[in-house]
Amino acid sequence: MLHLLLAQRVHGRGAVAVAFARIAAGAVFVVFGIGKFTQHATEVDSFRTYGLPAPDAFVYSIGVLEIAGGLMLIAGLGTRLAALALAGDMVGAIVVSGIKEGEIVSLTLAPAELVTMAVLLVTGAGSGSLDARLRRRLVP
Repeated sequence: MLHLLLAQRVHGRGAVAVAFARIAAGAVFVVFGIGKFTQHATEVDSFRTYGLPAPDAFVYSIGVLEIAGGLMLIAGLGTRLAALALAGDMVGAIVVSGIKEGEIVSLTLAPAELVTMAVLLVTGAGSGSLDARLRRRLVP
């Protein structure tokens, strides 16, 4: 099972492109996650309009997910697990704030992030990742 989580399905230039996409997507998640804390009241108001339960707790939870998941992507550590969790986050953003509320960021950036998460689920972290280093050490 570990070898499947750490496997790299692209090599050479493809692996570099995937690494670039992984790092860029991770940075976007970190920035938006930080916003859940620095703009907390505004985010809670938004989550309240979406009809989500316990919007205050929801904002904190999504903020932690986006920051931690984004940092994991940047490092390339647990990439597939982070991508899976963040893909769920993006599906929620697209449905709840994009389709339901028509928020442009959730109809543009969120789908782009979702596609990137799908690519990472298939390919793995790409080059220069901690996943690749772990694979070399742990998987014969």
